[in-house]
Amino acid sequence: MINWPNFVSQLFNGLALGALLALISSGLTIIYGTLGVLNLAHGAMFMIGGYAGYVAYSYTGSFILAVIAGSLFVMLLGVAMERIIIRHFYHRPHEDQLLVTFGLGICFVEIVRLIFTSQSQVVPPPALLQGITSLGFLFYPTYRLAVVGIVAVALGALFLILYRTRLGMIVRAGIEDSVMVDSLGINVYRVFMIVFGIGAMAAGFAGIINAPVVSLTPGVGDDILVETFVVVVIGGVGSFPGAILGGLIAGEIISVTSMFNPGYAYVMLFAAMTLVLVLRPHGLLGTQGRE
Repeated sequence: MINWPNFVSQLFNGLALGALLALISSGLTIIYGTLGVLNLAHGAMFMIGGYAGYVAYSYTGSFILAVIAGSLFVMLLGVAMERIIIRHFYHRPHEDQLLVTFGLGICFVEIVRLIFTSQSQVVPPPALLQGITSLGFLFYPTYRLAVVGIVAVALGALFLILYRTRLGMIVRAGIEDSVMVDSLGINVYRVFMIVFGIGAMAAGFAGIINAPVVSLTPGVGDDILVETFVVVVIGGVGSFPGAILGGLIAGEIISVTSMFNPGYAYVMLFAAMTLVLVLRPHGLLGTQGRE
């Protein structure tokens, strides 16, 4: 039965999901906007971050150390991917980029399945964030509320990096015109490596933050990858504010639609994406860039 508390609860669920999608999508849109690489292994980065955090938690019992370990591990993995493989595909057709990143994603999933099997794993939330919180008109899981705050801080940190540092200036200039940045004598390949690492770290961070909400399985990144690409399209490719706006819109669409009929959640999400493409082909906050 649909009532006011249930509706508000779904809005909070959509906010938590939307914030998570915004964080993952920000990493994906930064990578594509700067490097021009369509990274289909981004969902696998999300999954690996969760499992790396799970391993760290198993040994330390500390959720904070699990978050740090999961994020750093995926960042280092992203840097290694860029230096060893992705760097050779910058000037290759997009089809080649899609194939190699899709293949890497499959390899990562199968390696994790080999090590951890397909059995789901659980990372409990920190003790302070367990239980439920009274909001006056409804009770809501404390950790889900905390996820919104944690992701907001992470997005704020990314914003400061992109808009208040020299690296961010170079990244944003590279999104607009990578040839110009190269002609200024800036070592673009070093910047590309750092950007790929930051983008991967955003996905890994989201993976371990989401682990107490949804149990870990090797395929947990597949659905999130599809949702993330939809978010990037809605918000605008290469737009960091667009990733945030698109994530919040997508999260609310999925959550509210699920309240009426879960089977139509993705139908409505793709309908919204189609509407945006018809009315604003470059996304809500995107601008014409790479073709």
